[in-house]
Amino acid sequence: MKTRSSLKHSLKYFVTGSSGVPNIPEFVGVLMVDGIQTGYCDSSSKTLQPQQDWAKKLLENNTQQRDWYNKKCFEDQPKLFKDTIFSLKQQFNQTVHILQMIEGCEWDENTGEVTGVLLYGYNGEAFMDFDLKTLTWIALKPEAVITKQKWDTDRLRIKHKENDLTNICPAYLKMYVDHKKGFSQKKVLPSVSLLQKSSSSPVSCHATGFYPGRAEMFWRKDGEEIHEGVDPGKILTNNDDTFQMSVDLIVSSITPEDWRKYECVFQLSGVEDIVMKLNEAVIRTNTEENIRKERRTERRRETEGNNTDEPATRTEDSRSKTKQEARGPTT
Repeated sequence: MKTRSSLKHSLKYFVTGSSGVPNIPEFVGVLMVDGIQTGYCDSSSKTLQPQQDWAKKLLENNTQQRDWYNKKCFEDQPKLFKDTIFSLKQQFNQTVHILQMIEGCEWDENTGEVTGVLLYGYNGEAFMDFDLKTLTWIALKPEAVITKQKWDTDRLRIKHKENDLTNICPAYLKMYVDHKKGFSQKKVLPSVSLLQKSSSSPVSCHATGFYPGRAEMFWRKDGEEIHEGVDPGKILTNNDDTFQMSVDLIVSSITPEDWRKYECVFQLSGVEDIVMKLNEAVIRTNTEENIRKERRTERRRETEGNNTDEPATRTEDSRSKTKQEARGPTT
């Protein structure tokens, strides 16, 4: 039975508010979907800037989404950051104040698991973390305790954050994933290669550049999928919105004669499978030549070890013959 790879999607907001920093907007918001910058706004331009074609189309057709982001970018978040920075100014006697926030969620398309994240940083250091299990704030440095105590008493805000992270964010993320799929039905095949760090390391079958992300990759022996000695990896997003994945095979216990029995298989629905034979000649590594030299040396030693007795016998025969010739023919 095939083990399905984890396929995680993410929706995260990176927000920065500042005071006393010249030449940059006091508020900047960046939207990331699956690690790709998808939207931008700031307090100077006061304009939503979708940065992916599918996101532009979504905002054109979905006025509710457009209104929600306008309110978030130009009303709610700027006011929250301005008030928070004002409060921090009372506590910290500094000229420059930079407050950063990461808020969002991850969703595993295969398992359905959802996780939320909400972190604050202040002047370049971790400051506050929101615990979704206890619905409390965690001070990440001693100076943050005062703020933690204040934020813990704001139960209405905590309820809003719980709803944002467990309901709104996952719902929006799933909508964006579906919208991206509908926007582009293309299928792109990957580049598949075998990688190995050293001669004793596992061989990694690596596929990159495929689309969409619903793909499977596994090792098989004699045509049958195997799980023992195999370490499947996660499906990750590339910067160009394509995907990559790897699956490792432990080869230390596989004899050279059996290598030809193994092959890596990449499967993407609707296209022909890509099959890579386990072959030393096609393995890529930063130290390819060194590894091959090691393997040649090891094989030479094994060969010499197997033939140790035969050269010794020939040497003794040669010595006896030489002595006999020195004595001359016997009578």
